[in-house]
Amino acid sequence: MKLYYKAGACSLASHIALIEAGFDFTIEAVDLATKKTETGADFLAINPKGYIPALVLDDGQVLTEGVAILLYLASQAPDQSLAPAEGTPDYLRLVEWLVFVATELHKSVAGMFNPAIPDEVKELSKVTLRRRFDFAEQALAKSPYLVGQVPSVADFYLFTVVSWLPRVGIDPSAWPSLVAHSARVAALPSVQEALKAEKLV
Repeated sequence: MKLYYKAGACSLASHIALIEAGFDFTIEAVDLATKKTETGADFLAINPKGYIPALVLDDGQVLTEGVAILLYLASQAPDQSLAPAEGTPDYLRLVEWLVFVATELHKSVAGMFNPAIPDEVKELSKVTLRRRFDFAEQALAKSPYLVGQVPSVADFYLFTVVSWLPRVGIDPSAWPSLVAHSARVAALPSVQEALKAEKLV
């Protein structure tokens, strides 16, 4: 498999999952401004949507959208506990968290990197975002991870989004359980390996 990524972006969650699951894979960085990969390939020919992550499977198919990739990787490595067993209540909770992170956290935080968005709009977004992170804080005050006692693909995704907060002017220290969660996830060998591969540490 090959993961097309941008360092520190949402593709980091997929990168961590690939390592955690023990897959044989390669990575290739993408310049999202020029839509060129680090080898000079046209990224739009790989993923016409033009954004990351994109995962090329061993049979040549290309899978896009972070949630889909994370669920696929978890399903292909059932012994690694990256997701609860399909069909169980905990599995539905995992999907619920993945969708929440994708729609309520990821998109809102990522939008703040856009210099064209007025500051007053960003400040209004921060009010809503703080309520969303309050919800995650309450959940993590009761459990070390989002679903149960072991890290899942949802934790990798949340860790990635939380890592962006200081860069958009949000102090994560307001949510001590969330900060502790990020520290637990960051300490995983797979996470450290992904961060080093993306030259983030």
